[in-house]
Amino acid sequence: MNTALPRWPLVWITGAGSGIGRATALRLAAEGSDVIVSGRRLEPLQALQREARGHDLYGRILPLPMDVTASGAYAQALERIEAEWKLPDLVLLNAGDHQPMPLAELNQDTCRKLMEINYFAVITGLEAILPRMRLRGSGQIACTASLAGYRGLPTAAAYGASKAALINACEALQVELQGSGVRLQVINPGFVKTPLTDQNPFEMPQLISAEDAARQLVAGLHSRRFEIRFPKAFARTLALLRLLPDGLYFRWVKKGTGL
Repeated sequence: MNTALPRWPLVWITGAGSGIGRATALRLAAEGSDVIVSGRRLEPLQALQREARGHDLYGRILPLPMDVTASGAYAQALERIEAEWKLPDLVLLNAGDHQPMPLAELNQDTCRKLMEINYFAVITGLEAILPRMRLRGSGQIACTASLAGYRGLPTAAAYGASKAALINACEALQVELQGSGVRLQVINPGFVKTPLTDQNPFEMPQLISAEDAARQLVAGLHSRRFEIRFPKAFARTLALLRLLPDGLYFRWVKKGTGL
């Protein structure tokens, strides 16, 4: 049992029913935080709560089901959170979706669907949370994007574009947040074993567990870095690819993926 005072007494995580969100909720609870966990379905959140209790964690898991794409969902959730607890010290806007879209299946519906949850739903969350934190003069928010937002990757024209948009938006907002007491970070994972990546029909390089991802994510939250990216070696490789001339990059990716 952790008896030290937590860095963030109250945390709110969306997309916490599985994968990185779930593992991060448990890790922050182990550090002593009370963690409000949100997702579309109540059952996975309740299962997470039972697991935390089974570990006799100091921090509690507090289920709050919500659909981040529903109109008014963030405002309603925040009203309840502030009425029952307080404005969270740390918010992880982690809800997202992934759907491969190869060239032969190019369509705007897939692009709109992923943009809606991976970009617009996060922006809606920021719209609701940032004014409250700025008024208080303190707070920390981290948004889950992806290393796929660095450069265009095969079958990821829809997914990567939504994450690239989020990275860009977070960078722009953080410039203006400087000096406000509110910190904004972007989380760029590589391949993490989750129900979403289980859909991928290809071998994923440097695949890590959700628990390992949570460890690196929480370490990044404790740091002063704007970008939290992992696994480190894979992230460095993709960062270098951003520096390649377009022609060389296209040839390298085509050869590397066998397309």
